[in-house]
Amino acid sequence: MRIALDATPLILTCGGLHRYVTELAVALAREFPEDEYLLLSDQKFGLPAEAPLNLAQVANHPAARRWWLLGLPRTLREQAVQVFHGTNFEVPYAGKTPAILTIHDLSPWRNPEWHHAAERVRRRTPWLVRLRRAERILTVSEAARREIIQHFGVRAEFVRAVPLAAASFFRPVTVTPPQKPFFLYVGALEPRKNLPALVEAWRATRDETGAELRLVGRSRKDFVPPEPAEGLNLVGEVPDCDLPGLYSQALAFVYPTSYEGFGLPVLEAMQCGCPVITSHDPAVKEVAGGAALHAGTVTELAQAMRSVSANPALREQLRQAGLARAAQFSWARTARETRALYAEVAGAAR
Repeated sequence: MRIALDATPLILTCGGLHRYVTELAVALAREFPEDEYLLLSDQKFGLPAEAPLNLAQVANHPAARRWWLLGLPRTLREQAVQVFHGTNFEVPYAGKTPAILTIHDLSPWRNPEWHHAAERVRRRTPWLVRLRRAERILTVSEAARREIIQHFGVRAEFVRAVPLAAASFFRPVTVTPPQKPFFLYVGALEPRKNLPALVEAWRATRDETGAELRLVGRSRKDFVPPEPAEGLNLVGEVPDCDLPGLYSQALAFVYPTSYEGFGLPVLEAMQCGCPVITSHDPAVKEVAGGAALHAGTVTELAQAMRSVSANPALREQLRQAGLARAAQFSWARTARETRALYAEVAGAAR
């Protein structure tokens, strides 16, 4: 098969969308060497590292300024693409190429304050769904699937859930113990992640635990930094190669997110053997599979942080449970299940 994926998320330097497209594209190409996979966008992006030979980047079409209306349909036709995968809420407005649309979650519609620049998605994606511009909707968890079916009023068989996985480089590593213990957050610094609650819980417990708090990730424009405090470190973005060491050093990974479609950092932490404290969000609970502590309020977060800090046996229990849970996911599995959907859609279009 000849399959094209929207590579626009690769213009980002990090984050879940970048990880999704990178890992999925490389895994597809490796699992199905008989296929050809093309990465397309109207913006400049880099080909993933160690891309197999059957994964290629296609140059922008001259009509790229009207990409979704003209440039992309023309490129798909000229490249003889059999299936197009819109990896981030969008597929072409027109054209005959069968398409699959990934809707990661309903955060653009759940709370506009979570996405200050998502008006285009809020406006366009419902129309793409109503007009059946995609043969199937793909999402990343059963929790997100149920929401999508209800929100858009589509048939259950029209929406498929294919889980993600942590990248293979996330693994326990031997590192020098930190000078002071620390709790770790990794992810976008944005309103949806509920970071004020984490900072407040840390402030309430730091005298007892003696632990610092490190916030790692890309800071969005709408993120309001917390008041400075000794032991509170806004680290910002770090290279991927540094993340396993951070997870392996931390007392616990704390992810108090208000809402997720999946919650990939939870699996990344678990695969590194880091104890996980996260929220009661349905998708995150689905992913964690009983291998994490769940806390919603500041009081609950503070109690979980105290418990993990004071109890080495609990930390080891969470470490082992997390490793076992993360082992149940793989990008090879994600690629196989996604490729099966491509074949189904291509076959139905004949």
